[in-house]
Amino acid sequence: MKLTFWGAAKTVTGSMHIVETGGKRYLLDCGLYQGRRREAEERNRNFPFAPRDVEAVVLSHAHIDHSGNLPTLVKQGFTGPIYSTAATMDLCDAMLKDSAFIQMKDCEFVNKRRRRRKMLEDGGENGCDVTALYNPEDAESAMEHFRPTDLHKDTSLGNNVGFRLHEAGHMLGSSCMSLTVRENGRTLRLGFSGDVGRNGLPIIHDPESMAQVDYLIMESTYGDRLHKALGHVSERLAGVVTRTAARGGKIIAPAFAVGRTQQLVLLLHELVLQQKIPTIPIYVDSPLAVNVTDVFRKHPELYDEDTRRFLDNNADPFGFRMLRYVRDVEQSKALNDLRTPCLIISASGMCEAGRVLHHLRNNIEDGRNTVLITGFQAEHTLGRKIVERNLQVPIFGELMNLRAEVVTIDELSGHADQHELLDWIAPVVKGLKGIFLVHGEPLQQQALAAAIARTYGTPVTIPSRGDSFVLQ
Repeated sequence: MKLTFWGAAKTVTGSMHIVETGGKRYLLDCGLYQGRRREAEERNRNFPFAPRDVEAVVLSHAHIDHSGNLPTLVKQGFTGPIYSTAATMDLCDAMLKDSAFIQMKDCEFVNKRRRRRKMLEDGGENGCDVTALYNPEDAESAMEHFRPTDLHKDTSLGNNVGFRLHEAGHMLGSSCMSLTVRENGRTLRLGFSGDVGRNGLPIIHDPESMAQVDYLIMESTYGDRLHKALGHVSERLAGVVTRTAARGGKIIAPAFAVGRTQQLVLLLHELVLQQKIPTIPIYVDSPLAVNVTDVFRKHPELYDEDTRRFLDNNADPFGFRMLRYVRDVEQSKALNDLRTPCLIISASGMCEAGRVLHHLRNNIEDGRNTVLITGFQAEHTLGRKIVERNLQVPIFGELMNLRAEVVTIDELSGHADQHELLDWIAPVVKGLKGIFLVHGEPLQQQALAAAIARTYGTPVTIPSRGDSFVLQ
């Protein structure tokens, strides 16, 4: 078996790994790379392999950095099946179409701005418009390749290759996977963690261990740190809402439309019931988040016990009196005219696209307001610049003064921390011949590698993009 890393190698986005065996190629994840615009464009548009030569894709979960380039893969010639859980398939149906729509709108905005600037400079036309990677029809075509797959079920890919999915506890429908390859009378087992979640996260089940494997590809997003206890999240969230409202400001919460938005809504619902926050309007301003919330409602079998209690009491976990879901673009624009306290949850989670950019542009220079960050912000993203509290940050190519308060609540992260990752591999570590760390920045990966070596003595490799390994 040959393993090649083409994404999420020494970075946290663009998950994409090729497994080659018996003359066939299989792809684990096919995510969008997010970062500097020109580099992202180059990587996402040009695959380092021929899509038509890929036999099948096994998808860990629906987040765009894991699934977002599937339409491009199909558009460029992939004809095989895409295996995932049913919830992941339902989420991708909404997310990939939304990704296409956002790309087209962003291209439209950038091209209009470029043409205006070109006209002002020399009166000429700019013939080098940027184009979207794919359109909604391409996303629809990709969905035709999906094959819903149950957890804990052995599924054959043909050619003596099979896999089994396990609960990853990262988001609704997320999975880790174990691949089994039989070659020359021998069996080789490869594990892929996808993104490993945390025990006690709102809504979803806790992560579970996978079957015994010989080699493991494992995420390392928070490999150098420990999360604070989840018990303090509600108190911190209540504090942010209370003090921002007291000074007459708005809370702008960039949040991933899948998972993080629903977690925030559930926590705010609980705070409202407990009367721990002031009565201010709360808006979920993201058509994708609205559609995704409908998918969450469709899969109550994936809820944890606390969330099921809402259902048992005939209450909607994702709906309450102060909450409004916003689909219409004119309603979204109207939120910028509000002059009274409110909380706006809007995608994208790393502030790279979508309506949240407009809310940040209109509110980030007002010291009464708060930007609430609740997830990991990759290097070079606008979200990272805000978390690092740069004095000025670029929004739509224009430098804006960062005067709003910035609050980070890492406790809601869907990624396991160093101790949680070490605990997660404990049941299978005895039989491991090696671990490959992906989906992390170098400092986080080096810290986790040292911790694994110190705790278990298992060989750890940190691959770079394009590195290949023959597994024995």
